[in-house]
Amino acid sequence: MHTETGILDLRLRRRSLLWYTAGLALYALAVVALYPQFKNSASLDQLTKNGNAVAALFGATGSLTSPAGWLDANIFENFLPLIILLVCVGFAASCVAGQDEDGVLALTAALPVSRRSILLQKGGALAAQAAALAAATFACALAGRWWGLSVPVMNLAGISVGLLLLGIDFGLLALLIGAATGRRGPALGVTAGVAAASYLISSLAPVVAWLRPARYVSLFYWAAGNHQLVSGLSAWSLLVLAGAGLVLLAAAVSAFGRLDLR
Repeated sequence: MHTETGILDLRLRRRSLLWYTAGLALYALAVVALYPQFKNSASLDQLTKNGNAVAALFGATGSLTSPAGWLDANIFENFLPLIILLVCVGFAASCVAGQDEDGVLALTAALPVSRRSILLQKGGALAAQAAALAAATFACALAGRWWGLSVPVMNLAGISVGLLLLGIDFGLLALLIGAATGRRGPALGVTAGVAAASYLISSLAPVVAWLRPARYVSLFYWAAGNHQLVSGLSAWSLLVLAGAGLVLLAAAVSAFGRLDLR
């Protein structure tokens, strides 16, 4: 009984998760396979010349024709975070607040399982979905070596772990808001707003001087916005991302324990 809630959540989501994972993998493979066509393009690097703010808005900074720049601009600073957040935040908003609105959660809570256990199981299901997406992308990016797209394996693994934790963190934020309010709308809306602000700060900080000090409050910066493909995921980044997740999880467990179920 102690694992059934999380397993059931995953089973209900398995088809959509499969499609998301397959689509993400195909996109990543297309990106790495196209690299030989662009790696010698001098005009491509003009897009980010002199700190182009529009290019930075889409996660494109530095040389776009280098292996790390190509992967950053096309996968790790925009597309992968978007998909991970769609999956994680969508699931987190529905697995507590959504089920409460549908009148399903009260039946689950009536079983001989503590609320803490239920919430932790849902958190585990959230992490499993983020891990599937990050692992699929890591494997496809690693296959880029066949197309001359060579990035150190540890750096590639580091940014994948960083984005995995990013998805979990924002998913836990949605879980916390849903557990505190019992409403899916605020869980989705507030989390989406915080995530969008975090992304903008991280993306524009390299080219907008007055935003640079604010980058340290952006989870995107700690996950992918600090040249992790070049220098690897730092211990500080891992500490910030993991620490934020633990704080949000503890707060969500506390909030769920006080939620008046329908």
